[in-house]
Amino acid sequence: MSVSNTRGLRAGLVMSAGVAALMLAAGSARAAEAPTEIEAITVTAQKRAQDTLDVGVNVAVVSGEQLQARRVGQVTDLVAFTPNVDIKENMPGVLPVVSIRGVGLNDFSVTNNPSAGVYVDEVYLSSLALMNFDMFDLERMEALKGPQGTLYGRNSTAGAINIVTAKPSFGGYEARIAAGYGNYKAGDLEGMVNIPVSDSFALRLSGKVVKQDEGYFYNRALKRDIGRRDVDLGRLQARWQATDKVEVLVKLEAQKNRSEVGAPEFFGLLKPAGAPAGLVCPGASGCTDFLGYSDTDGDPFKGAWSVNPAYDFDQRAATSRITADLGWATLTSVTGYLDFKRQWGADTDAGPYRELDFIEHDKINQISQELRLAGATERSDWLVGAFVSRDRVKMSYDGDLRDLFNTRTYTFSDQTSKSAAAFGNVEWKLRDHLSLVAGLRYTWEQKDNVGGDLDLVSNCPGSALTLAPCGAGPIPLAHVDATIDDTNWSWKLGLNWKPNPMTLVYGSISQGVKSGGFFSGVATTSAQLQPYLPETLIDYEVGMKQRLSGAGLSWSGSLFYYDYSDVQTFIRDTSGGLPIQRLGNVGQAKIYGADLDLTWSPPALDGLDLTAGLGLLHTELGAFASSAGPVAKGNEMPDAPKASANVSATYTAALQGDLKARFQVDGRYAGKMFKDALNDPLIETPSYWVWNARASLFTAGDWEVAVWGKNLADERYVTQGVNNLALGIGFRVYGAPRTFGVSFSKSFR
Repeated sequence: MSVSNTRGLRAGLVMSAGVAALMLAAGSARAAEAPTEIEAITVTAQKRAQDTLDVGVNVAVVSGEQLQARRVGQVTDLVAFTPNVDIKENMPGVLPVVSIRGVGLNDFSVTNNPSAGVYVDEVYLSSLALMNFDMFDLERMEALKGPQGTLYGRNSTAGAINIVTAKPSFGGYEARIAAGYGNYKAGDLEGMVNIPVSDSFALRLSGKVVKQDEGYFYNRALKRDIGRRDVDLGRLQARWQATDKVEVLVKLEAQKNRSEVGAPEFFGLLKPAGAPAGLVCPGASGCTDFLGYSDTDGDPFKGAWSVNPAYDFDQRAATSRITADLGWATLTSVTGYLDFKRQWGADTDAGPYRELDFIEHDKINQISQELRLAGATERSDWLVGAFVSRDRVKMSYDGDLRDLFNTRTYTFSDQTSKSAAAFGNVEWKLRDHLSLVAGLRYTWEQKDNVGGDLDLVSNCPGSALTLAPCGAGPIPLAHVDATIDDTNWSWKLGLNWKPNPMTLVYGSISQGVKSGGFFSGVATTSAQLQPYLPETLIDYEVGMKQRLSGAGLSWSGSLFYYDYSDVQTFIRDTSGGLPIQRLGNVGQAKIYGADLDLTWSPPALDGLDLTAGLGLLHTELGAFASSAGPVAKGNEMPDAPKASANVSATYTAALQGDLKARFQVDGRYAGKMFKDALNDPLIETPSYWVWNARASLFTAGDWEVAVWGKNLADERYVTQGVNNLALGIGFRVYGAPRTFGVSFSKSFR
């Protein structure tokens, strides 16, 4: 981070603290003057509809309208709404990884489960590959920070992201159509229709088409742009009020993607002959790999890549939710099914030669069932439930290493996971304003994995990888055929104190566990495919939430400390003939920090809405052994900036009659962060700001036309990096460049 950026951030933090103090003081004064109601925000963070002021959890909520206005189309876009959350892509457009408060799965293996659980309509997505979906027709999004193991499915050590789609309504016919067009010849068309067939049966049909005919990457090897998109999505939901006590909701949806991925920016190990004296290698522009390739254009979106950029996937999913009012309790059943197939290419040497080129094939099939029984007494709200799931992930890589090792490779993994859990949660009123929260979950999980790597020895005179002559292959490099069983307890104990209806003070201690698993990337020894251990996180947290109606202000803040054991993280392994980055364990880590979120609609400035968020984070890994030698205690966690922030200002003005104008500016800040447990400076991310803006004309509930821009300053910021300099190469992945366009929507009622 530059000195100017550091000073700017410090000044911004001081100003934010001062503004927060002034707003709190103003709110206390104005509360007695002209009270104005602030709309309550409803969440389902605890598996029932509640006001956020009744939930002793740090949770950020974004409405469907806000998601539309910010053009949130994919999981990676959610990072703009709350601090202490980082979302990166392992390759441009592929495999997003969510980290919350420094906790996240720093891996690319599709056989692995995310540490931050992502749920769509209460159905857990079991693989990193499933994070690449497009979003449309949503009701809201909730981001819960900290372990959520007692109420949510598998492996929620980091937190949970709940994505809730808009449901059919019995209230009347409704429809909406929206279209947009932007630079890079990008267009989208979205539609929805709600049909109340009768007083007890309603349908909701929605769909979206995304077409981008020009990618923002340029491939000099193909002599054309890459990164084009062609996506079709559809959803049908049926809601049936079978009786006055039983409701059935069924959802069917499909996605078809025939797009292209982008590519990373190359950096090399060697200083070429005749290079200027000031060129410092490795890592700088102009450094070469072992075959003499260098990338000197200075543009992270231009390169010479040798892999076909095609990215194809098909997904089918079905969900049913049945609720039955038993009088003394409510029974809820949630069943989810998903089938996913994908093929795509990764140029992990980031250059024109066939050094580390891979074509990946993925097949995922998952089914889950959750049953919950929830009720309330005069002094308690309680819930008990059970969860079972089964998923199978089949993955293979066709590796092309001919220009570096004179051979091809084949990597495969076939993993079946079974999980079962029983859980319970109770909120008990000790006094009128003081409640005890207790939760417990017992989980069993089994994973069976068969996989390995082969040297196909496809070229003569033979493979430089295994020194086998041509005709000798295939040669086994690594193999695993193993089963692991994990049983664990997750729990929570907390106190909620409401000194008045608009204030909540809470404290809690909770434990989350993420089960062990198998690394399924390229390996050259069987030891690199041995299972890694479960990780355990204990969260000590205190927080406060408040709504000050007279000031139009709501805010929340929390302090947390994590005791983190057997951390699953990316480490570099050179124990085999081919250096790899793989998932392993680090014995201990500690994390502590703070979250602050503010929303202010000043009564004196009608139409102005301000939001701000600040996240502060300190992370420290314990000592661990890597293939390069022992690493001392004190390294930072990957993807864990010491400071992050988000700000937004929206102004709505009445023009004439029903016509209104709205102007919005929002930005997010991420401090410097490392990308691996070794804290490699070659692949760290410098600090950055990203700014977006939108202006629109609209009539409420009728039509809207808008112009928008994202990453207006065209900030070039690193989101991921890999160091393979033992093979002469490395790469960096960058966030999207500046995009802009226009949009139009029309509603019908």
